[in-house]
Amino acid sequence: MSRIGNKPITVPDSVEIKLEGQHITVKGPKGTLERQIHENMKVTLADKVLKVERPNDEPQNRSLHGLTRTLINNMIEGTVNGFEKKLEINGVGYRALKKGNNLVMNLGYSHPVEMEAPAGITFDVPNQNEVIVKGIDKELVGQTAAVIRTKRPPEVYRGKGIKYDYEVIRRKEGKAGKK
Repeated sequence: MSRIGNKPITVPDSVEIKLEGQHITVKGPKGTLERQIHENMKVTLADKVLKVERPNDEPQNRSLHGLTRTLINNMIEGTVNGFEKKLEINGVGYRALKKGNNLVMNLGYSHPVEMEAPAGITFDVPNQNEVIVKGIDKELVGQTAAVIRTKRPPEVYRGKGIKYDYEVIRRKEGKAGKK
């Protein structure tokens, strides 16, 4: 029994939902998101309450039940509030700056690393050691933040690199600590 899948989703007044077969469109104050729902899942909308139901208790349908409900809930939350991921840049001479829609980072390479923002994503650089990725699609925000992090992942000996703000880097001692 899926506890998450059985929870009903209350739709805020500012959000408009359109169900066409297995295609759902969520339109809110921050934008519009669309998604194709798996054919085994049944989504019903009644009195501003969405319910996701599964046909039987097969393992695949049980897995899809909670997933589908969470994806739809994230679509609603994204169109109302949006999502953001914060990244920190640590290291001498490592910094980021915003040029138009692009993010330009100096990460210790012989050249600056430039990233173009995907559609629906905005970069915010409050200071040169912090990057905030914002958007309405949770999946795209997380993927973009992960791609930025891969440009210079955190290093365990000195702690240099790009990390999430909540991430803790476990430091190693190095050669001198081996005795």
